[in-house]
Amino acid sequence: MQEAFPVSYIEPVFRPPSEAHSLILPVTNGCSWNKCTFCEMYTAPQKKFRARDEAEVLEEIRKVGERYIVQRIFLADGDAMVLPTHRLMRILQAIAEHIPSVERVTSYCLPRNLKRKSVEELRELRDAGLAMLYVGAESGDDEVLERVNKGESYASTADALHKAGEAGLKRSVMILNGLGGSSLSDQHADNSARLVNETQPEFVSTLVVSFPQGMERFQTRYPDFTPLTQEQLFHELQRFVGALELDNTTFRSDHASNALVLKGELGRDKAQLLGQIEQAIARPQSAGLRPEWMRGL
Repeated sequence: MQEAFPVSYIEPVFRPPSEAHSLILPVTNGCSWNKCTFCEMYTAPQKKFRARDEAEVLEEIRKVGERYIVQRIFLADGDAMVLPTHRLMRILQAIAEHIPSVERVTSYCLPRNLKRKSVEELRELRDAGLAMLYVGAESGDDEVLERVNKGESYASTADALHKAGEAGLKRSVMILNGLGGSSLSDQHADNSARLVNETQPEFVSTLVVSFPQGMERFQTRYPDFTPLTQEQLFHELQRFVGALELDNTTFRSDHASNALVLKGELGRDKAQLLGQIEQAIARPQSAGLRPEWMRGL
């Protein structure tokens, strides 16, 4: 009889596209904020936030190390960085001891997670194996952030990104195309680009806001929200990318929610990316768009 996989999961489990080949190691369940009106990832009853039992996590790490060769680990769920530094250190030290083949450990991170962590603490985590944080900025516009109950601002997000960068952690910033709706689209694009330009993260990705369970929750705080059409989404993306002034950032628009898949290095490939967006606007039938049935969370 085959032995059960040594890591316990509470479904559903989410991870960034670039962690497709990583071991997903839950150290928390759900999201400690979980009030963003656009996010349905952790709204199921079984995903109520809690920190997982530390002894259980450490035992899972030991068992994985006995049975598998793992190169990458993603610390789940929604914001593992909410855990105290000393606890994260014990997890990272256990990974280094029991799974020495691991080359990279990453995690989602809410900007608020870093308010009580010093740059020195973040450096300690980096030295212990934490390589990159995925930060869901969603928008750089304070009005949009307020409308979607993000609980963050341009300033709080910028501060967190600066702190992580100073500590030597790589930062992957996610922006939600369409989050401002038609009325706030321009300022959403402009201020999101301003946030990214100020902080110069190593990675930037765009996803498209969607409402698979309906818009009722979202419209409690944004009742006059009007979703963008596909062409309007492309125009907003064009405005955002056109305003980017980046020196050495990998850009991706390859999440399943995106109709147009974009990949490039900024600023080197900016003209090429804008050309692809322009083609999607002018000749969508020849732009190689992802079919609707293939799109989603």
